[in-house]
Amino acid sequence: MMSLKVLDNEQISNIHNASIELLRAMGVRVPHLRMRQLFREAGAAVNDSTELVKVPENLVMRCLESAGKKFTLYGRDRNQQAHYGMGTRNYNSIAGEALWVDDTCTQRRYATLEDVAVATRLADGLPGINLVGAMADPHEIPVEYRCVEVAATQLKNTTKPIHFWFHDRASARYILEVFTAVAGSEEEVARYPLTYPFLEPISPLKFSYHGIDLLFETASFSLPVAIGPMAQAGISAPVTLAGTLAQENAEILAGICITQLIKAGLPVCYGGIPHVFDMRTTQMVFAGPEQALMAVAMTQLGKHYGLPVYINVGLTDSKVPDAQAGLEVGITLFGGVLAGADIFGHLGICGVDQASSLAMLLMQHEIISYIERIVRGFDVSDETLALDVIRSVGHDGSFLPEMHTVSRFRKELWMPQLLDREFWINWVEKGATTMHDRCSATKNKILQEHTPAPLDENIAKELVKIVDSARRTLVP
Repeated sequence: MMSLKVLDNEQISNIHNASIELLRAMGVRVPHLRMRQLFREAGAAVNDSTELVKVPENLVMRCLESAGKKFTLYGRDRNQQAHYGMGTRNYNSIAGEALWVDDTCTQRRYATLEDVAVATRLADGLPGINLVGAMADPHEIPVEYRCVEVAATQLKNTTKPIHFWFHDRASARYILEVFTAVAGSEEEVARYPLTYPFLEPISPLKFSYHGIDLLFETASFSLPVAIGPMAQAGISAPVTLAGTLAQENAEILAGICITQLIKAGLPVCYGGIPHVFDMRTTQMVFAGPEQALMAVAMTQLGKHYGLPVYINVGLTDSKVPDAQAGLEVGITLFGGVLAGADIFGHLGICGVDQASSLAMLLMQHEIISYIERIVRGFDVSDETLALDVIRSVGHDGSFLPEMHTVSRFRKELWMPQLLDREFWINWVEKGATTMHDRCSATKNKILQEHTPAPLDENIAKELVKIVDSARRTLVP
């Protein structure tokens, strides 16, 4: 397969060494007493008054060695899978945004639980999306048990693996009850994980209490962990890309240490998702050229450690599925795919975490299909060189009616679902539609026609009981 690199071996080594020096000399802030105790027992220098943990190189390397480097997420239909560290590519829709964009892509409102159901059902019907994000963070559900409600709603509306935001350890217990009800037993939850928690270090060089604490719960079921800081060059990391990469890598390595000290062998995903900061708008940038560069570089770093890699590409700073969105999504996603990352996202976002948009997700899905056709390449053989067909057609014939054409064109030629290839007059007669128009129409068609396989009735009733118990117990 085609490949893309931006770092040579010496540069990878320099960034790694800089990260190791940051962890050794500066350390990371760990506001979790039990976690600091585990670091201390493993040989780290711990200061409980400042909550700083200085991590020696030998501990980092030991944890890298023990980390699980291959894993699979499963849907409730276990034929629906997302493989990590196995050379396949996965695409996931966003785990959740607070705001939701209407069909015109001009108005925003607060996201609801119904949006979770609709977004999940839509992604269930998109063949290119194999990790289904909730896309909405429903404002009407109290935050204390919101993630439990979201997880249950997703499982009712897709048979694929799911992705949502965990809140804390207390709610994670109920999520694991939900998973147990769906999987059949705790052992089956561990054997066929439906999702993973996302540990997000807070740049520069610190972690949140709840982000660490909930891992003690999910690790008891051996759920994999994705680790992804979002260091911003120029505001929460150095403005130089190399400096941002060194800091981001240090934060990820510290996160890997956290997972392995909680439970050795726990599978991890290396989330290299740094961004840059726009000094004019004071806004983070999702899809500048620096994003493509850093995504490829972070993929190289993650693969240097032998880990599956998640990167933030295929995103856009545009608010609508327009020319800017197409340019930004296409270029950054293509670079990430060529770099060899394992999972790409979070898809379906308008601008820089401004809202979720189903129309944007549809456009990104089309670009995924386009890129997948490119990287599939083409076969060169006696049959595909087709010399006998060329001789048969001669100088004045057409290849259109040839059986060679009829039998092969569907495999050889990519057929778009949304891109316009019509003659001008046909395009006008069909309403002179824009990409946004076609995305909205396709979204409506899928939602009208696609129905996910239903959840077993008894399991569905059990989920209602678990969610109700979480609400009564967790909400003050």
